[in-house]
Amino acid sequence: MRLKQTAVSGTMESSDVMVTLAPNGGGGIEIELNSPVEKQFGREMRDVIRETLKGLGVKDAKVKAVDKGALDCVIRARVKTAAYRASGESEYIWEGARK
Repeated sequence: MRLKQTAVSGTMESSDVMVTLAPNGGGGIEIELNSPVEKQFGREMRDVIRETLKGLGVKDAKVKAVDKGALDCVIRARVKTAAYRASGESEYIWEGARK
């Protein structure tokens, strides 16, 4: 999957995360994380973001994630949604099912 434009997913509400994805023109995946629990879970959260993008075939992306206490499943959902929006894809593959 190739990102074509900047896209956002999520909110600034409690237990959510706002993810902004933008193309990175061959620069790999760069993650900027802002979280009140970054010292405790920052590395794990970055791994979840990186693995989710890798699973979608995204190789180059600038990621800005503003966390408000989101669980891993919420982070994955927000990253996937932002990636599909940024790529302009209209056919979605959620957990292996094509819709």
